[in-house]
Amino acid sequence: MPTSTADLWETIASDAGQESGLWNLALRPREEQEREAVFSPLGEERFALGIETIYEGYLLHYGRPRLFAPEDQDAALLLGDYLYAHGLVRIEEVGSVEAVSDLAELIALCAYLQAEGISGDGPVWAATAAVLGRGELDEGRSSLRLDNDPSPLERLARSRVGDAATDGALATHRGRLR
Repeated sequence: MPTSTADLWETIASDAGQESGLWNLALRPREEQEREAVFSPLGEERFALGIETIYEGYLLHYGRPRLFAPEDQDAALLLGDYLYAHGLVRIEEVGSVEAVSDLAELIALCAYLQAEGISGDGPVWAATAAVLGRGELDEGRSSLRLDNDPSPLERLARSRVGDAATDGALATHRGRLR
């Protein structure tokens, strides 16, 4: 388990590279990497590696990744899927079944939002990171899924980590989307 933010990025990159030479080829040179944690600062430190691994996968699917620059969309999707799965394994190693379930639901809900062109992925990311594994997300996710209303999730994140942290994560996230 990484002991610092720098180790977090090194772990994501080296684990992917050990999995496939293709992911090594997709890794940006160190000086071109954007090693900025987005949602993990909202949650428990033990979840940081898993959250940022999954978020990097999300960015490969829907945004501008921080560590990787695959040559084509097919490679981006495959690498994103690998990072989703590896991030869930990381969470399982340090968390609980509930935390893994929350993140699996996050991935599925965000895929639905992207496919339907519905906004709200930022609040669901923020709330999930803030209360990961605590069983507090069902009502907010239902509101987003059924009513296209992300505000309960955003309020949940703000109530747990404050306005400044939530605003910072959401602004950074918006800047990373396509």
